[in-house]
Amino acid sequence: MAVPKKATSPSRKGKRRAGQHHKLYRKHPISCPNCGDFTLPHSVCPSCGTFKGMEVIKIKVAEEEASSESEA
Repeated sequence: MAVPKKATSPSRKGKRRAGQHHKLYRKHPISCPNCGDFTLPHSVCPSCGTFKGMEVIKIKVAEEEASSESEA
């Protein structure tokens, strides 16, 4: 059975473990296939409300808000 000749120093152990944390915090925005706006992967597009080609949430348009203000 192989046994290390010298003990691994804490700094070397820390260097070995440090590289795995960077990929946890990366955020790569992708373009939405429907509207082209940037969104995070595996999430609903905030500008058009679609996910995988289906409309999941309805987004209010600024024109509808402006018309409702002028009527009131």
